[in-house]
Amino acid sequence: MYGGRITSEEKSAISTYVGVGIAILLIAGGLYFFFLAQKEKKETTTFDPNRPVPSDTVLKQRLKAEEYSVVREGGSQRAFQNQFWNNEKTGIYVDVITGEPLFVSLDKFDAGVGFPTFSKPISKDLLVESLDTSHDMQRTEVHAKRSNAHLGYVFPDPKSPTGQRYFSIKRSPRRKSCKLCSHGSACHAEATWRRRVSRHSVLISGSPACFNC
Repeated sequence: MYGGRITSEEKSAISTYVGVGIAILLIAGGLYFFFLAQKEKKETTTFDPNRPVPSDTVLKQRLKAEEYSVVREGGSQRAFQNQFWNNEKTGIYVDVITGEPLFVSLDKFDAGVGFPTFSKPISKDLLVESLDTSHDMQRTEVHAKRSNAHLGYVFPDPKSPTGQRYFSIKRSPRRKSCKLCSHGSACHAEATWRRRVSRHSVLISGSPACFNC
């Protein structure tokens, strides 16, 4: 540098340093948002019994307005106009708040009411029942025990194999794929998984293995 002037070489060096600094900042910012997105995805698609239940503030940001209304305000969806009332895919229906498995498609049946209905939960220990006397009626309301999410109601139903109909008004099915064959969830894997859950009274978050294909 002579006479306070910056030479072309110095300008080039400064430009290089500035460019490298900006690139580092962009990469760091990208990595931060990537890992943040991965963390949120894991929290919303997997079940961890040790993970705290999200606060209502978080749920309002994470869930759709209708979903939040159902699980936290006891709202309802429209009959025959909801996502899973006629869903016939094999899978596990989980708590939309925690991802905890609550029902399996093997126990799903068409009760003609326009909502997903099940003859029984995976385990009654996962649910809490209480008397609902709103709207001048007496109904047995059902909540998820862990998250206190409003799930719907349970009614007597002669069409149900158990004589009961769990009226689930907001669930999210998670497909399970068979590790040992190409049949996916359509094979006996889900039945094997459900028997194990019932026998050991534990929840298996991984995919079931098929022993009957």
